[in-house]
Amino acid sequence: MSTPIDDSLWSAVGDPTRRQMLDLLLADGGGTATSLSTHLPVTRQAVAKHLGVLDRAGLVHSEQSGRERHYRVDDAQLARAVAQLSAVGATWDARLQRIKRIAETIQKSADQQQREGD
Repeated sequence: MSTPIDDSLWSAVGDPTRRQMLDLLLADGGGTATSLSTHLPVTRQAVAKHLGVLDRAGLVHSEQSGRERHYRVDDAQLARAVAQLSAVGATWDARLQRIKRIAETIQKSADQQQREGD
């Protein structure tokens, strides 16, 4: 696999609420903990904690504006996450193909033994 795996990045996108937050930030071009909390089934404080995880993983960046922090998705880091997911997906596709070939070989052998036994 040519793309190194970043565990903090995977941990950040592993949570469904954080993925939903990323979707909202992408759709709206950014947002605050307050604006995001109106669309999510969690409190504003929980949203702020989730944003902290996304920020530490580099998936979002923020800037202070008055009393609120405005968050935007980091396109480069998101692209990195997509590359990692694609690489893992390709690896698992190859593994599953090998398992399929093994299973087919076993089945052919069993079918042949059954025909010879008849």
